[in-house]
Amino acid sequence: MKLLDKYILQKFLTSFIFTVLVLVMVICVIDFTEKNDDFIKHNLSAKKVLLEYYVNLFPYFANLLSPITVFIAVVFVTARLAARTEIVAILASGVSFKRLLLPYIMGGTIIGIVTFGLTGWIIPLANKTRVAFERLYVKNPYVYKGRNVHIKIGPRSYAYMESYDNTNNVGYRFALETIEGTQLKRRMTADAISWDSTRKAWKLTPQLVRTFNGQQEKLLTLPARDTTLNLYPKDFASTYRLSETLTLPELNAFIKQKIERGADDTQIYLSEKYERYAYPYAILILTVIGVILSARKSRAGVGGQIALGFVLAFIFIIFVILSRNLAQVGQVHPMLAAWIPSLVFTGIGITLYRFVPQ
Repeated sequence: MKLLDKYILQKFLTSFIFTVLVLVMVICVIDFTEKNDDFIKHNLSAKKVLLEYYVNLFPYFANLLSPITVFIAVVFVTARLAARTEIVAILASGVSFKRLLLPYIMGGTIIGIVTFGLTGWIIPLANKTRVAFERLYVKNPYVYKGRNVHIKIGPRSYAYMESYDNTNNVGYRFALETIEGTQLKRRMTADAISWDSTRKAWKLTPQLVRTFNGQQEKLLTLPARDTTLNLYPKDFASTYRLSETLTLPELNAFIKQKIERGADDTQIYLSEKYERYAYPYAILILTVIGVILSARKSRAGVGGQIALGFVLAFIFIIFVILSRNLAQVGQVHPMLAAWIPSLVFTGIGITLYRFVPQ
């Protein structure tokens, strides 16, 4: 690495860190003004709010805004170099524009790798505490409102509940069905099923069991008993920001379980998974576009170029949000939706590169 590379890389990374700190601190202050009434209502101490909520909220917003902060940092550094005619001097000395991009690409790669590690393992751990805090002190108490719920709990087993009370962990009008192919082989029904937290098992009220063999049907009544099922109270718990609290291995396991059960909200978690892989690449692409846009000296000055950086970065975020919504409603495959913003901006970057003085 040459002296020039170290100089640009240092400027880029320090500007990125400074931008992250400033933007996230501003957002945290705004967030505090919105939630202060909730904190006062629950008589929370400043230490509890700071350590349990804002310490964990900071990395969440830092990652969420990483495309914006990277873009702004690149534009700020490169625009200042262009304003002082340093880029002109660098290109005049025989350094090609491709070679000038190298320290920026190195910086974007470093940030991308760190971002992937944070989103895959570190930030979800912080989100577990943050989301639990929000559920307890900010959001209204969760009430499960599902009706006529069917859940696949085994290769041939399906559980049914007419309703479920998540406060007392009691399900009503419970049925357990065994289906082979398209034929119903066994159906067990009970008026209620309740979770015994001590024994980690379900307690069934007296049951009526129907066994089917062709046209023949057998009836059997069973007394109240305890049983274990591949079904837990957490399956009926709040899913508020659940995808954000799962590490990458946990997310993969959860998606596998969702697919096996035939859940209808799997797209949400697939979208989260693929976005974690797409984000580092997006950071690298935005880094290159930022250099291309700000390498020329502008009459609007550094401020105008930074403003342009803000606009393009927010356009990228809008693309991400729209693509995520399309994936979650099933109109676009989650993998394609996660990569659409990066692919679009890759095309923009290639187009802009042709007009840069080499």
